Amino acid sequence: MNKQERWVDVQGGRLRVCVQGPEGAPALVFSNSLGTTLEMWDAQAARFAQDFRVVRYDTRGHGASVVTPGPYTFELLGGDVVAVLDALRIERAHFCGISMGGFTGLWLGVHQPQRLLSLAVCNSAAKIGTVEGWQARAALVREKGRDAMAELAASSPARWFTPAFCAAEPDVVLRAQSWIAGIAPEGYAACCEALALADLRSQMGGIDVPTLIVAGSADPVTTVADGRFMQAAIAGARLAEVPASHLSNLEAPQAFDEALAQFLRG
Repeated sequence: MNKQERWVDVQGGRLRVCVQGPEGAPALVFSNSLGTTLEMWDAQAARFAQDFRVVRYDTRGHGASVVTPGPYTFELLGGDVVAVLDALRIERAHFCGISMGGFTGLWLGVHQPQRLLSLAVCNSAAKIGTVEGWQARAALVREKGRDAMAELAASSPARWFTPAFCAAEPDVVLRAQSWIAGIAPEGYAACCEALALADLRSQMGGIDVPTLIVAGSADPVTTVADGRFMQAAIAGARLAEVPASHLSNLEAPQAFDEALAQFLRG
């Protein structure tokens, strides 16, 4: 399926956007996790572009997208998604985000539900981590720059994948490490600051679009319990548990894709 890369103007610069699939098909937007790029969705884009107009983008501060000075907020990151939809003349879209991208989806569900056909929140939570933890990571990255990103790349497999997957699929793990190693320190730190203040636990009940929660059975970052909390809080939400750690679309693509496909079929 042919894909097109383009640039979309947002506040302070441009986002790198990749579009593939039939132009008249329903739009399906994929949003990446902290420390990765739109390439993390390669397998899903190839599958879902058969039936959807698949839109991927490098989140602000990541990949080839603009790196504006932090701190960022999810109002800013969610506004970037609205800008992408507007630029592509998409009134409403299915949205699938993982980890940080999942939280962007929750923000859209609360604040921009009129732009969503449905919402898939994967390996995420209504509150991820602690204020102190994210602020400390942001400060460390700003202090140490590229050295900090190299250290995060070295430690990321333990957060993102199970030990068995790391042993069985070293090429996938190395590719994921290359993404985080290449992220601009300021962009990474600024997103950490967005996550530090991000808490939608009290607003989950306001989401009224069809919602799928995907949780990794071995995810130590955003747990199955986090997924169950969101499922209970969002009316009619479904929960799919897949055999993976934090980046479940990479570790268990077949189970992930099937859960998403079943949800999108209604």
